[in-house]
Amino acid sequence: MPSQPPSHPAARHVVFAVAPELVLLDACGPIEAFWRAELAMRAASGTLGTSGTSGGEPCAYRTTLASVAGGVLPTFAGMPIVTERLDTLDPGTIDTLIVPGVPIYDTADTATTLQPELVAWIAAAAPRARRVASVCTGAFYLAAAGLLDGRRAATHWRNAAQLARRFPRVEVDPEPIFIRDERDGRAVWTSAGVTAGIDLALALIEEDCGHAVAMQAARRLVVFMKRPGGQSQFSEALTAQASAGAEFDALHGWMAANLHGELSVERLAEQARMSPRTFARRYVDAVGRTPARTVAAMRVEAAAHALVQSRRPLKRIAADCGFGTEQNLRRAFERSYGVRPLDYRARFAAS
Repeated sequence: MPSQPPSHPAARHVVFAVAPELVLLDACGPIEAFWRAELAMRAASGTLGTSGTSGGEPCAYRTTLASVAGGVLPTFAGMPIVTERLDTLDPGTIDTLIVPGVPIYDTADTATTLQPELVAWIAAAAPRARRVASVCTGAFYLAAAGLLDGRRAATHWRNAAQLARRFPRVEVDPEPIFIRDERDGRAVWTSAGVTAGIDLALALIEEDCGHAVAMQAARRLVVFMKRPGGQSQFSEALTAQASAGAEFDALHGWMAANLHGELSVERLAEQARMSPRTFARRYVDAVGRTPARTVAAMRVEAAAHALVQSRRPLKRIAADCGFGTEQNLRRAFERSYGVRPLDYRARFAAS
């Protein structure tokens, strides 16, 4: 059942605390999502003008982009942005504090890449905010401020090991696209990189305004789907392609398009123009797992997509994704996601 928007007397103030070399999409993606939710709320209340905007006060969110020094801030993409000074903000007015990412290189001393003034401001302001979040390597700032101690946290997969080494009190999970960790009545959200920040923002919007508004925001953004936080940072096809290099690129594309058919080692070997024995050996050497495990993972992922993107019955999805029977689909899905397929659909479907 869709969640209902809680009553709130005023627009929620979302502050993005940013550092020099900001990764633009880490901030701009979520800001755009909050604005699309604002448009959806205005449309529902009848305050949306013909131009798609309104001169009135915001009814859902107002966002502020702020930095230590304020003014023009250089970004990683080279495009400067204008920010407010953090010390001009009243922390008591901040509903949601979000820290976007900056480039952090494996060869550099992590501590030297973080602004001490920004770390100190986050540590002081965070306890007064209703919730705190980071996008991508913004998790390094939350960790440096002590906000992730004893918590599960996500970040970009390339920086996960580095975050764990630098901050051993943080339980870093490199897999999910975002994580909500609530302790002592306070929620801290962390997400993977770039587009995962949009998924995080949509989850925050759903928590505040309900499923319908979040889906309206997602539709306005024309995102492919509203992804649940537990989803892996990689699609199974992309993971397999990245592991194997170019040798099996065409095969993985063919597998993804033919999940409904027979994908035995013999059939895959034929498609790859190898003997079954040679194919099985070279595939494991290149990908690090058997062909059967790749097929199984791709089928479960395809079923998850079908559940949230369509109203097709389980029997049809099981056939389309190569499971044969509903029972096989249920078993595979519960092993991978820990929930039943229809429960997954009820939680994440577009309508």
